[in-house]
Amino acid sequence: MSLNSRCACAVLLVLSLSSYAQNQKYAGPQPVPLPPAIAEPLDIPYPGTITLDVDVTDTARHIVHVHETVPVAKPGDLVLLLPKWLPGHHSPTGPISKIAGVTFTAHGKSLRWVRDQVEVFAFHVDVPPDTKSVDVDFQYLSPIRKAEGRMEISDQIVDLEWTSTLLYPAGYFSRQIQVTPSVEIPSGWKFATALETEVQRGNKVRFKSTTLNTLVDSPLYAGQNYNRIDLSTDVNNRVYLNLFGDKPADVVLSPEQIELHKRIVLEAQKAFGSHHYDHYDFLFLLSDKVGDIGLEHHQSSEDGETANYYTDWAAGVARRDLLAHEYTHSWNGKFRRPADLWTPNFNVPMRDDLLWVYEGMTEYYGQVLTARAGLRTPSQARDLMAREAANFDVSPGRNWRPVVDTTNEPTISHRTPVSWVTWQRPEDYYTEGMLVWLDADTRIREMSHGARSLDDFAKLFFGIDNGSYVTRTYTFEDVVAALNQVQPFDWATFLRKHIYDIAPETPKDGFARGGYKLVYTDTPPDWQRATEVSAVPTSFGLSLGFSVSNDGTIGKIWWESPAFKAGITADMQVIAVNGTAFSVPALRTALVAIEKTSEPLHLLVKKGDKVSTVEINYHGGLRYPSLERLPNTTPYLDEIIAPSK
Repeated sequence: MSLNSRCACAVLLVLSLSSYAQNQKYAGPQPVPLPPAIAEPLDIPYPGTITLDVDVTDTARHIVHVHETVPVAKPGDLVLLLPKWLPGHHSPTGPISKIAGVTFTAHGKSLRWVRDQVEVFAFHVDVPPDTKSVDVDFQYLSPIRKAEGRMEISDQIVDLEWTSTLLYPAGYFSRQIQVTPSVEIPSGWKFATALETEVQRGNKVRFKSTTLNTLVDSPLYAGQNYNRIDLSTDVNNRVYLNLFGDKPADVVLSPEQIELHKRIVLEAQKAFGSHHYDHYDFLFLLSDKVGDIGLEHHQSSEDGETANYYTDWAAGVARRDLLAHEYTHSWNGKFRRPADLWTPNFNVPMRDDLLWVYEGMTEYYGQVLTARAGLRTPSQARDLMAREAANFDVSPGRNWRPVVDTTNEPTISHRTPVSWVTWQRPEDYYTEGMLVWLDADTRIREMSHGARSLDDFAKLFFGIDNGSYVTRTYTFEDVVAALNQVQPFDWATFLRKHIYDIAPETPKDGFARGGYKLVYTDTPPDWQRATEVSAVPTSFGLSLGFSVSNDGTIGKIWWESPAFKAGITADMQVIAVNGTAFSVPALRTALVAIEKTSEPLHLLVKKGDKVSTVEINYHGGLRYPSLERLPNTTPYLDEIIAPSK
């Protein structure tokens, strides 16, 4: 080979290698390394006590002002966290988008800070040498309109959750961080909280130092119209009902209503045989301005209903289990908690797979204790259980989604509304869980010939360590073991069948074993007539398959219902029914008129700027569920909801 040829080959080789290197260099982007992970929490004391000062006096603008002093032990990167995974929410719903004006200072000088690029609930603060503490200031911008979230503040009431008003140091269990909290409320207002007051001067209140997990678990209500009612059963079981209302009349209870609420406390003590609080405070707002709520805490609960809850007592039958439900959570959910739902601080992810115990059994006892206390008559209690089962009978989502998968819904949707409830079946672990626990209760009673019941499980499982505030966690195996201790049976298979498997059939064995069967009538019970108020859509879900407001606005559509098949959607408004101007009574009359004919129902509907007629081929009439007594059976259901002896 000539020199020129060898040179040419060498050049070609160099070019080829260069091209290969270029191709390798630009083969595609490579990932940038993630920033260092936030420090895992350790079960060691945080050095020093955080002071937290919260000002809720700016009720006109719904602005909460926060000032913190956080002790620090060394210079460098201080990581402060806003709570993200909120207890009772079962999801990462910390209000990070409503935090503004964040500043950090030390020695009177501003400190450099940056938000973590991955964990946006974390703030990295550059602490200079010789710094003993860092001052933190920010505002929590509570919603002003309902479209922004639940209303928490009005000119008469404030619902303060500490999770919205604090940053805490990463790297420690929440029980190892001490906080001294204080609050400034509007002049002349009263407040209630499970926290212990250290000193109050005018409208400024400082509470005794407590751990971070106890602080987060102890919300505060404040308001202009306040009434405190003693529901204590004795000096060792102090329970109080703290009422905050839009008007003075909203917080006044009759002697009969007070006695019914005292019986909730008495019945809970009989069911569980213990309590795990020094004192318990129901925080109950009665408002059309501040949003309703039901949120459990260990020594209190955030509860909320419409302003007329007590003044129009007959209209609230369906909602009267709220207080009993949240009170039950002091045992089930707070004292006893699923092991993977308990977390060492509020930024470690929760896992919700046992919510069918945490919430499902609480839903069951909420219903049962409400009936035992007399807040519902036995027939009202049975009607409401029947309604839950009947709704499942027309909810085909059970064909694809097991109950256990619905426990993921808080994390999937952050508990926001969904379009097709009966198909998507979000959070059915509540009500289907209730039916499963009814099945378990009646099964225990039947197998033991009435000698034992789920109350024996409740005492065994929740009644331990009387007086202790320390959470005891549990697993699926612990639940099964306790059930077997009460009544030997293959409980593991029973629970897996109902909870973990696809179960198209509604779990109604608890009714049959309890001495009843589900039936339908064309006449609503008297109590239900009283609950049909103008602000609440009327449900025709068990017949036509939709709910509708008094102005004709369509609400929920039942999947595969007659309305669904006819093309009715939730963005429609009904204008007329069979040629008559729409009203809820007119729709009922039309359903009765066509029940024994072949004529379809004609609805004139408006969607956007278009008007059309929709025909629904339905002839089943009105359907109101109830439970009918089965002859020659033991009425275990009646025994379950009867007052305790």
